[in-house]
Amino acid sequence: MSTRHDAREWAVQFLFQRDFNDDDLREALKEFWSEREANEKALAFAEELIRGVEQHREHIDTTLQKYAEHWEVKRMGALDRNAMRVAVYEMLYRPDIPPVVSINEAVEIAKDFSSRESGRFVNGILDQVSKHIDRPPRCAAGTLPKEGGEHA
Repeated sequence: MSTRHDAREWAVQFLFQRDFNDDDLREALKEFWSEREANEKALAFAEELIRGVEQHREHIDTTLQKYAEHWEVKRMGALDRNAMRVAVYEMLYRPDIPPVVSINEAVEIAKDFSSRESGRFVNGILDQVSKHIDRPPRCAAGTLPKEGGEHA
């Protein structure tokens, strides 16, 4: 597993817990990390994701709601909802990460921790989100497409 994949899984797990227990963020993170062995890079990336989702949760949830036909964000499965929150945060606020990477990671996490159907559900909503952001799905911001449509 890659460091970033581990970090995304931990971010989703932490955010899942936050849905049910809204303790002080700093204390909750301290307790969460005391139960895990994470290298510094994974821990730092996970906390960036967690803090980013927490800071922009209202905008992220509004975005999810816009593309989740017939689903209310608060009624979605908690794991699916938080996997999508991390992916939407990356798509909207982390231009260094190609949207397709965010989508694929969220789908894999949903399938691993929830169900195969969750993977399809997450993919469908995040695909709609990615179609409405201002960058190609396979490019990080600042990278230019190579001749033939492949990205640097």
